[in-house]
Amino acid sequence: MDLHIGPRDRFALIGRNGVGKTTLLRLITGEIEADRGIRKVKPHTNIVWLEQEPDFSGFETLMDFALSGDRPPAEHEVESIAGQLGIDMTTGAAGASGGERRRAAIARALALQPDLLLLDEPTNHLDLAAIDWLEAWLTRYKGAFIVISHDRTFLKRLTRSTLWLDRGNLRRKDVGFGGYEAWEEQVYAEEARAAEKLDAKLKIEAHWLERGVTARRKRNMGRLEKLWEMRAARAAMITPGGTAKLKLASDDDFKSKSVIVAEDISKSYDGREIIKPFSLRIQRGDRIGIVGANGAGKTTLLKMLTKEIEPDTGTVTHAKTLSGVMIDQQRALLKPDMTVRQVLAEGGDWLDVRGHRKHVQAYLKDFLFDPSLVDAKIGTFSGGERSRLLLAREFSRTSNLLVLDEPTNDLDLETLDLLQEVIADYEGTVLIVSHDRDFLDRTVTVTLGLDGSGTVDIVAGGYEDWQAKREERPGKKDSKASASDNAPPPPPPPPPKDPAKLSYKDQRDYEQLPTRIEELEALITKGEAALADPDLYARDPDKFARISKSLEMARTEKDEAEERWLDLASLVED
Repeated sequence: MDLHIGPRDRFALIGRNGVGKTTLLRLITGEIEADRGIRKVKPHTNIVWLEQEPDFSGFETLMDFALSGDRPPAEHEVESIAGQLGIDMTTGAAGASGGERRRAAIARALALQPDLLLLDEPTNHLDLAAIDWLEAWLTRYKGAFIVISHDRTFLKRLTRSTLWLDRGNLRRKDVGFGGYEAWEEQVYAEEARAAEKLDAKLKIEAHWLERGVTARRKRNMGRLEKLWEMRAARAAMITPGGTAKLKLASDDDFKSKSVIVAEDISKSYDGREIIKPFSLRIQRGDRIGIVGANGAGKTTLLKMLTKEIEPDTGTVTHAKTLSGVMIDQQRALLKPDMTVRQVLAEGGDWLDVRGHRKHVQAYLKDFLFDPSLVDAKIGTFSGGERSRLLLAREFSRTSNLLVLDEPTNDLDLETLDLLQEVIADYEGTVLIVSHDRDFLDRTVTVTLGLDGSGTVDIVAGGYEDWQAKREERPGKKDSKASASDNAPPPPPPPPPKDPAKLSYKDQRDYEQLPTRIEELEALITKGEAALADPDLYARDPDKFARISKSLEMARTEKDEAEERWLDLASLVED
C-alpha cells in the first residue's frame, strides 16, 4: 500500500478493531519497520503519537510523564495546555484516573508542537468540555493529523480525508468522515456485483459481514423512525420546567408502566450539592442518557437510580420484576487465557440468548466475529474486540434493565452501529452514561443533563436537544457552544406517510409486508428451537438438513422483506 501525507492533511483512519490501524500509526512514526517498502520523512518533521494507552509506570507525577523522552516539551507549554484542560500535573501518576491520564497525555503531545499528529482514540475518558476544547485546538492547528476515533461527531467536524483500512487494503478518499458511509456503501456494492460470479457458498462465507453492515443500516432507518416517535411521546410527558416529574394524561397508566421511580432525591458530598432535589419516573422501554462534565455527578445519579447508593433525601423505588445487567467497562470478566467459547457458552457449543437456545458460532456472527474464532484465546484480542465480546456475553442474559457506563470506549464504528441496533431492539429499559454525542443522539429517548450546578435537566431527545435547551436558558449559554455551531442539527421526525405516492403493487406490499415479516420471524424462531436439539443431526440428518435449509430461506426472505418495506417507506417520505 502507498500513503502520502501532506502538511495540512486531516485524515480519519477507519477500520474494524484488529485490522491494524494502530500498527499503521507505528509504521508512520518509525517505531516499527515495514516488512517491505520504504518510509520517507521530510527532514525536521516532528511526528508526535498520542497513544491510546500511554505507559505511566515509573513516573511519580503526571508532569514527570509529560517531560519524559529524548526531546521533552517545554514545561511552561505543558502547564499552559494542562491548565486549559483542567488537569493538575502534580497529581500522582499511579493514582490518576483514566481522564486525568488522558489529559496529561494530550498536554504532552500538543506541547511537543508536532508537524504531524497521530491521535489514537483521543476522546476516550474525556468529558464533553475537554472534547470541545480539543476540537477547537485541532481546528486552529496548522499541521497535519491522522485520527482514529469512534466519536462520529468529532470526526465529522474535523476531518477532510478518509483512510479506510479493510482486510489488509488501505483505501484513501479525499472526503471527510461525513462522506465515509456513502463511500463504503459504494465499495461494498461494487464488491457484491463482483461476488455474484462466485460460488454461492463462498459468497456467503466471504461477504456475510459486508452484507450485514448494509442491511443493518437500512433496518436502522426504521429504528430511527421508532426513536423519533418515542421522543415525541416522551416530550409530551415532560413539564415545561424540565426538572419536575414526567407525566401522562393518564397518571394511573403511567405509574403501571414505571420501572424506576425517583421522588425528590438529592445527594451532597463535603457540603457540595451534587444532585439537587428532583423527581423522575422511568418507564419500561425508556432509553435514558446521562451526560455532563466529569465531576458533575453522572455516576452518583446512576448509582442512586440503580439503588447502589442511597440518596440524602427522597426515595427510589424499583418495580418488583426489575432485573438488571451492568456492562462492565473494565472487562474484568475476561481473562487472557480463556477462549471465546468459554466466555460465551461455558466451553460448550450452545448458549441461552435471552431464553432462546443458539449455537455459539451463529451468535458470534451476530456480533461481527468470524465464527472460526470460537476457540481463540482472549489474550489475542484487541481492546475493542474484548469490549465487543463482553457486549455479546452480557446481551445474551435475560434482563429487563441494562446499565451501560461509557459503553463506547474502545469500540469501532461498525460495533457502535451494532450496539445501537441491539439497544434499539432491547425490550427492557436502558440507562447509559456516555460522552459520545452522536451515539446518544441515535440511541436515547430522554437525556438527563448535569451542568455541574446540581441541577438535573430532563429533556426528550439526545445530546443536541440538551445543548439546545441549555443555550435557550437565559444567562446559561454554554461557554463551549461556539465549538458546536457548525454541527449538523439532529434529524427531524419523519413526515406522515402518504400512501398515494405508491403504485397499487407497492401499496399492497407496504401494507402486507409487516405481517409477513412477523410470520417469518415466527418460522425462524421455530426453526432455531428445532435445531437447538443437540441430538437431532445424529438421529435424523435429513430432517436436520431440511430444517437448516428452510431456516436459511426464511432468514433470507425476512431480510429481503425488511429491505423492501424500508425502501417503500423511504418513497412515501420523499
